Amino acid sequence: MAKYDTPDIRNLVLVGHGDSSKTTTAEAMLFKAKMTSRLGDVAEGTTVMDFDPEEKARKTSVETAVAHLNWKGRELNIVDAPGYGDFAGDAVGALSAVETAIVCINAATGIMVNTRKMWGTAGRNGLARAIFLTKIDHENVDLDGLLASIKETFGDTPRVAVMPAGTGPACKGVVNVLEADAQTDAALKKQAQSFREKLVEAAVETDDKLMERYLEGGEITKPELEGALRKAIVLGKVVPILCIGAKKDIGIEAALDFIANYFPSPVDGKQRGGTVPGKEDKLSFPPKADAPFSAQVFKLISDPFVGKLAYFRVYSGALAADTNFYVSRSSKTERIGKIFRLFGKDHQAVDRLIAGDIGAVTKVEDLRIGDTLCGDKHIAYPAIEFPKPMTSIAVEAKNQKDETKLGTAIPKLAESDPTFHWTRDRQTHELVCTGMTQLHLDVTFHKLKSKFGVEVTTKPPKIPYLETITAKGDAQYRHKKQTGGSGQFAEVWMRVYPLERGKGFDYKWEVVGGAIGQQFMPSIEKGVKGVMERGPIAGYPVVDIAVEVYDGKEHPVDSKDIAFQTAGREAFKQCIQQARPVLLEPIAIAEITVPAEKMGDIMGDMSSRRGRIQGSETSGKYAIIKAQVPLSEIKSYSSELRSITGGEGDFSVEFSHYDMVPSNIAAPIIEAYKAAKAGEKPEE
Repeated sequence: MAKYDTPDIRNLVLVGHGDSSKTTTAEAMLFKAKMTSRLGDVAEGTTVMDFDPEEKARKTSVETAVAHLNWKGRELNIVDAPGYGDFAGDAVGALSAVETAIVCINAATGIMVNTRKMWGTAGRNGLARAIFLTKIDHENVDLDGLLASIKETFGDTPRVAVMPAGTGPACKGVVNVLEADAQTDAALKKQAQSFREKLVEAAVETDDKLMERYLEGGEITKPELEGALRKAIVLGKVVPILCIGAKKDIGIEAALDFIANYFPSPVDGKQRGGTVPGKEDKLSFPPKADAPFSAQVFKLISDPFVGKLAYFRVYSGALAADTNFYVSRSSKTERIGKIFRLFGKDHQAVDRLIAGDIGAVTKVEDLRIGDTLCGDKHIAYPAIEFPKPMTSIAVEAKNQKDETKLGTAIPKLAESDPTFHWTRDRQTHELVCTGMTQLHLDVTFHKLKSKFGVEVTTKPPKIPYLETITAKGDAQYRHKKQTGGSGQFAEVWMRVYPLERGKGFDYKWEVVGGAIGQQFMPSIEKGVKGVMERGPIAGYPVVDIAVEVYDGKEHPVDSKDIAFQTAGREAFKQCIQQARPVLLEPIAIAEITVPAEKMGDIMGDMSSRRGRIQGSETSGKYAIIKAQVPLSEIKSYSSELRSITGGEGDFSVEFSHYDMVPSNIAAPIIEAYKAAKAGEKPEE
């Protein structure tokens, strides 16, 4: 293995929309650097990067993969991230571990919804960015139109650095525009010089003296220009555009040369800072091999046979095999054995990893994504912010014998995927799993079967409705029971009234003159709360209600706890029936990104779902629509949006508030509860 130091490392992630040739481009780089003996093919399932059986079957990336190569003395760590929003969690994790994000755009189809998302996430992460125009040799490539679209969507920072020598099937190679004068073809030379001029203008703007000399017509030396361009890329003032035709080896060598020469090393790129564990004091270590060791976990793979494999990025110092590291979250020191560099599914044991390296460790079970690993000097890096999942489904083990295995396997899958959540709903008692999309959940449940041997059945989750009242209610209830021997007696006078939304429950004792002994106050409250857990109109929890007990009667012998629980429960039910009870439903805020021409269709669709449009804006060829919509109306919205927009739509949701269910919607819910209730045994 070639020897290298931190300044020689280039960490980059290939991101973008699906079908933008990320994996094929990574495979072409590995093949060009002689890391593989043949060019991996996605369709044939022979790639280094798409090694999971699910990826081979679907012929698309669903997991992040890492490989490395050495090119002209530079050590490149290439991370290939999934392109579809269904698996965005892996892409976001990968973006946290690199200095440069290469946004891949299919030259034939142009900018897609996930292209924009990855561009934005990379920018917010403070990364250097580059654009690869892939499939430049395919039919229907309009370079001028594509460059105009890039400028409209991403602004003026993208500048062509490696242009095609012809486009579409006529493309036979590429030209580095910084070497425009070396071209012999007059038309090609003229186009390259035009692109070079724009690139140089943007680069020299980072240095006032260079800029002044350039404007005055002075000479800019090659080392000066190279230094200015490196600086401009780090600062985000220049986003180089490189043209690629990976399958025909078009532009691969030029891309590797450009990466090696101009992309930032861990020393030059984004510098990570953290805090002292348990405190807010800021702390940072330099990205040098002799600094204190620190790293962060950005991906986990859990396997019931192999155990846990944790991918991490070393930010400072060095980590040797057969040593210890400290985990800031758990405040524990963990003993490790072997450490690895990754090459797809292959784990290559190494003696040492240095600042800038991406590596892995196995069999450290108490590790989580985002964990900070460090040495004797402790640091904690900020948590990685992952997108919120939005598609939920209720899950049951297909076989009762697998119920226990399911309870163990689901948390392990959630550990490996921060966009896969699970919860046992307290209201509905269902195991509810939530993912980015239905496809994301399907793939996760396939892993559940293939890795853990657990099959599940799924169904739409019950909506967590609530019940409340909209008026005052007043009732009295006498409970009297005589069965021989000691009887039961309690009489409760009660009134209820509504509280502001979100106030919950208020219980007041207004009994005067000792009509009911204070010792029975908790008994009545217990009876009330029993009803509140399963409301009287549809069986959902009752909220935002005040209860006052203001009078009643007791018996010196027959009054006891159970009698006042019963009287409190029945008085409360009667009060609610008088207080105009209603159902409440969860309302979500949805942000929907669609092609601008679909904006009217989406607004109309939202209205049909009882949605309220809150606003809209356009960004390039896309429209962003914000709406409040009942959660019950968007349970399967992911697949429906994809159908409406031809796969170009995307959305996110988060809970907003609860609101009243319209009577026509509430009626069948209430009737279904009454029908189910009629089949139950009466309460004792």
